[in-house]
Amino acid sequence: MTKLNKGDAFPSFSFNTAYQKNLNSINILKGKTVFWVLRYIGCTVCRYDVQLIAERYQEFIDKNAQVYVLMQSDAEHVQNDLAKTDTHLPFKIITDPEMKIYDLLSIEPAESMEKLAEGVGEALREKAKLARKAGFSHGDYEGNEQQLPALFIVNEDGTAAYAHYAKNIMDMPSIDEVLEML
Repeated sequence: MTKLNKGDAFPSFSFNTAYQKNLNSINILKGKTVFWVLRYIGCTVCRYDVQLIAERYQEFIDKNAQVYVLMQSDAEHVQNDLAKTDTHLPFKIITDPEMKIYDLLSIEPAESMEKLAEGVGEALREKAKLARKAGFSHGDYEGNEQQLPALFIVNEDGTAAYAHYAKNIMDMPSIDEVLEML
């Protein structure tokens, strides 16, 4: 599949979350649905992103939106991490350890670890510092370590209202920017 653009039909695919099986991307759409694509639960900055989204989730609800976070992690890793940190998330994490959804959505990895962090070293270090201060440390490595993030906002009718493919690990809209787009 080619990369999605605004106005394209979002693909129908089956998926599992950390706690549910055999859901369908089109059947879960309501209001606006944000698919926040990260790397894996053990990635310190990705886990910090999950926490930040959780802390501000009511703002998504207030805008008639829902969030699904997509990760390369398997259900066991997600469940263990959430249990270890005693975290209850108000949204679901889609588990894609075989990276079938990443492939379907054409979310490519960076060419190298250097390219993953190209030009964002200081910003990445600062985010990692904030993540550690919030109590997160690196966990197990899963999937492709060079995986780039992405973000999609999908209308209830299944069309993409927004599609963003990151050029590096920090090239993602902020929570404020996503909320503005809703």
